[in-house]
Parts: sequence; C-alpha cells; structure tokens
Amino acid sequence: MRLASRSLPKNKTYAWVIGKLTLVSTDTKVALVTGGNRGIGLAIAQSLKEAGFNVVVTYRSGEAPAGFNAVKMDVTDSNSVDQGFTECEEKFGIPEVIVCNAGITKDGLVMRMSDEDFNNVIDANLNGAFRTARRATKGLLKLKRGRLIFIGSVVGGIGSAGQVNYSASKAGLLGMARSFARELGSRGITANVIAPGFVETDMTAELTEARREEIAKAVPMQRFCTADEIAKVVSFIASDAASYISGALIPVDGGLGMGH
Repeated sequence: MRLASRSLPKNKTYAWVIGKLTLVSTDTKVALVTGGNRGIGLAIAQSLKEAGFNVVVTYRSGEAPAGFNAVKMDVTDSNSVDQGFTECEEKFGIPEVIVCNAGITKDGLVMRMSDEDFNNVIDANLNGAFRTARRATKGLLKLKRGRLIFIGSVVGGIGSAGQVNYSASKAGLLGMARSFARELGSRGITANVIAPGFVETDMTAELTEARREEIAKAVPMQRFCTADEIAKVVSFIASDAASYISGALIPVDGGLGMGH
C-alpha cells in the first residue's frame, strides 16, 4: 500500500494498523537551534548532533549549513516563527529541545544610541526568544516534556559599556526563562539560561591583539571561551541528566561574572 505523498517526520516510525497509518515509536529526539548556521549556534547544533539528536537549525539569510536539516525563520516575525515550526513539525517531528540562540548586536555609546538601534536589538534578542519559546510550547505541551534553553550573556549581569541594548536584552532572558519554568514545570518542561563570557568567534577575532589581551586579563581564567565549551554545556542541559535543572542561570564565562 502506498503512503500518502506528503513527507512524514523522519524521527518517527509508522506502521499500518487496522488500515490506518499510525505512529508506533519515536526513534530520535528533535532539537531546534535558532541562528544555527554559524558561530556559537553552529557549534551547539554540532554538539547536539553528536549527542544523538536530530538537529534542525534555523537561518534567516544565507545558506543552511551542510549536514543539518534546516528551516528558514526570522525571529523578529511571529508569522515566520510559526511557519518555521510548522515546517519542522511536519518534516522532522515536534522539537523537544529548543535553543534560543539567534540574536544581533548594534553597539554604541548610550548618548549616541538611537531608538531604532535599541529597539532592534531588544526585538531580535529578547522578543525573538519569546516568540520562539511561545510557539515551541504548543509542541512541548503535547509531548509533556522538553527543554527551553536560552543563550544569554555575562553582560546581562555585569553590563557592558557601549552595549546598553544588548545587555538589557540578555538580562531580560533570565526573568523570562524563570517565568516559563514556573508555568510549564508541572508538564515536565524546563527552562534555563546559559550565559557565555567572551567567546572566540569571527566577531572577537577582529579585535586588536592589545584589546584581546585587555579583555582576557579581566577574566580569572585569563582566556576567551571556545564555542565548543558553550555547546557542551547546552548538550548537558538538553540531556536526561539535567532533568531536574530549571530556572537556572548557568555561566560559562571563566569566572568573569562571579556573584551575578
């Protein structure tokens, strides 16, 4: 008997039971990573893939990374977020782990920062994470389990000159994650924030050597973090071993933000 022409989620096993196509088992958990086409997001996607997840990355522009399932999604647009999740659910299954990583920076001293630059960063980093997590909740409530993982920043706690907008957006993630944790905890859904410090990325690679040394000296471990070190913590929080961790702020900053 021929199956329906529409594609079925790749992480699930189906069989004909009494003349009806029926889901009989789930083989692989689906993880969705926003902004997973480069930098920290790509490292997170790779780590989750190595941990056995069927990883779906979202991207707004450019090309999807090789080796991963992908859907287009603009986290600043609720319709785009909904369409991206719908496509993911239809093709690959309901994502059980959602990593809200997509974000932008528009740095500038506060006296020169425009309303547009402030609002754009808040909309992408904070509102975008909300749109993503809100839409993800539909599927998680059906599964009665899941992980919401927000990628914050050490500057959300200690602040950063020239990054009032970015620091505010990352600080807001903690209150949001803890509210999600309280609302959804009884359904087996956790929500946590991972707060990286200074990370080796294309952006920090453009800093002068003198500036890199200045930043590193402020870190107790005297070095930048690697994207892989962040990704491994995300994989732990996504794992069964972290099933009772919720509402936590987890720093991966070499001690830079101690006490915050």
